[in-house]
Amino acid sequence: MNKIRMGIIGCSRIADSSVIPAIISSEFSELGTLGSRKMKRAKEFADKFDCKNFGTYEDVINDDKIDAVYISTPVGTHEEWTIKSLKAGKHVLCEKSSTGNYESAKKMISTAKENNLRILEGLMFRFHPSHAKILELIQSNTIGEMFSFYGEYGFPDVPHTDIRYKKELGGGILNDAGCYPICASRIIFGQLPKEAFCELIIDKESNVDVKASITLKYSENQIANMVVGYGLRYQSKYSVWGQKGHIQLSRAYNIPPKMSPQIVLQLSEKEERILLEPENHFRLMIDNFCQEISGNKESLFDFEGDFLIQAAIMEACRKSFLEKRSVNISEIK
Repeated sequence: MNKIRMGIIGCSRIADSSVIPAIISSEFSELGTLGSRKMKRAKEFADKFDCKNFGTYEDVINDDKIDAVYISTPVGTHEEWTIKSLKAGKHVLCEKSSTGNYESAKKMISTAKENNLRILEGLMFRFHPSHAKILELIQSNTIGEMFSFYGEYGFPDVPHTDIRYKKELGGGILNDAGCYPICASRIIFGQLPKEAFCELIIDKESNVDVKASITLKYSENQIANMVVGYGLRYQSKYSVWGQKGHIQLSRAYNIPPKMSPQIVLQLSEKEERILLEPENHFRLMIDNFCQEISGNKESLFDFEGDFLIQAAIMEACRKSFLEKRSVNISEIK
């Protein structure tokens, strides 16, 4: 297959540290035009990654040689640049969270379908093989019938000058980190939850959510609980509890490419530790995205369907907090 030529909209930290290096290292993609709001920033990235083409966001989407774009702007701007990119004929890999509301997600998906293009939400962690290994253990009945999923994801204090504290840009812990365990629980249970209940702690100065507790009810006997927050000791893990055993993944959502994540399996009095091989889940995401849009290899899941499901659950969580009640996912239409 010909390599997918990818443009970059937004010279962010995650683009710098992880996604652009993954695009360069993938055998299925190559780096095209780099775009930033500030020309100085675009040139700095171009120099760092030895890229000849750089400019504004418009320069990226108007480049006829670009096949797809990676959008790494703040959440509150994702809809604008996703729709502009799709109308310009580019496939889209959109950084998580895809958007701040469900109506926006529907607009993005409908625009993709109208233009016969693909769109993937960049929840890179789901491509790491550690989750497939856990599913293998669950599906082989190692821990019996599943009862609960418990996820934690949090960070030390984030400066108030950071965009994550800008409400108008889609800041807050739910969009920033809550999306990860929500998605992970869907992978583990393999279905759409029925109800969501969410409590948020709001920072009075910025009016953004800085801590969150989320409960998703998958069935009468299967629930997912998760906590996320700023100003905490770093945590990035989840566990699954079943009738016969318990599984914990030591590093779940942001696994450095040289790290060997560990699965701890507890069965009765027995404990087994399974050390997995290091993998770069950013590169695996780029590989999967490029192979899917080229038609070379079908992805393991429906990009657009998953995009909408994730957005619906996130919307149910927001609605739950505002209305102080459990929200049935079917209410989100």
